[in-house]
Amino acid sequence: MTDPDAKTGTAPPTGRRERKKAATRQAIADAALRLFLERGYDDVGIREIADAADVSTTTLFKHFPVKEALVFDEDADQEARLLAAVRERPEGQSIPAALREHALRSRVVAADGDARFTAWFDLINSTPALRDYLQGMWLRHANALAQVIAEESGLAADDPACTALAHFALEAPRAALTHADPRQAVTRAFDLLEHGWLAISG
Repeated sequence: MTDPDAKTGTAPPTGRRERKKAATRQAIADAALRLFLERGYDDVGIREIADAADVSTTTLFKHFPVKEALVFDEDADQEARLLAAVRERPEGQSIPAALREHALRSRVVAADGDARFTAWFDLINSTPALRDYLQGMWLRHANALAQVIAEESGLAADDPACTALAHFALEAPRAALTHADPRQAVTRAFDLLEHGWLAISG
């Protein structure tokens, strides 16, 4: 899960056309999030969002192909941060531990997090369509994550253990969100993955 303030996590565009495109995308995303937080996701229509951002519905759909996409970062940014969590982990830290820390940072709201992030997080958790879309986004990265796990572990690219770890690491945070203490639940889930991984790779 990613902070709504991190929508433009890539390097800022340099050309005039690119800057204008990025500004339009951000204006649409900001208008959508404001309306969703005010009235709820299901009660806001695409035309209302386009009007609030002062664009046509055609322009809106050029930037966001489906309504759910208005709430989330682009997949490329999300995947880059996920893979970096494995590649750039501290020396001596296991892959499951690195993925656990990434999940706690990006997919579980912090108790002392800022109000905007908390509201965004609550919006997703209270909207089934957004929860499903977000999980689908994460699972699209499973193959890339499995490949990096294999590279970092010296295992074959098609090793089923790498595929399984990638899949379960991406599924665990969603399952944990139904618990009273999501952070503790995520930690427990990754403890299980840690022990299983050590038995295979250790």
